[in-house]
Amino acid sequence: MSQEFVPDENESVSVALEEDCQNSDSAAISEQDVLLVTVVGSPQGVRETILTLYRLGFAQVGDWSPLQRAATAGHVMSVLIRRKVRSGQTTPPGK
Repeated sequence: MSQEFVPDENESVSVALEEDCQNSDSAAISEQDVLLVTVVGSPQGVRETILTLYRLGFAQVGDWSPLQRAATAGHVMSVLIRRKVRSGQTTPPGK
């Protein structure tokens, strides 16, 4: 999937994620999943989706990365980094 994006434009997202993880308590990180939510499409479509997700209470508009060029001409992307506390380990069905 990383091959779909223009590397130079997206380096800031990777650096931000790495810095954020380094600044957090290592014990807390081990109990959390770091999730990346990515929206890719036309600039208007990405902005409208971010606003819709805000209205639904999913994330603040300012939590998303600035729009960045995507590999497809005319498309942009924005990334949201989320932490989710891991719920207890579950056993897969049938085990």
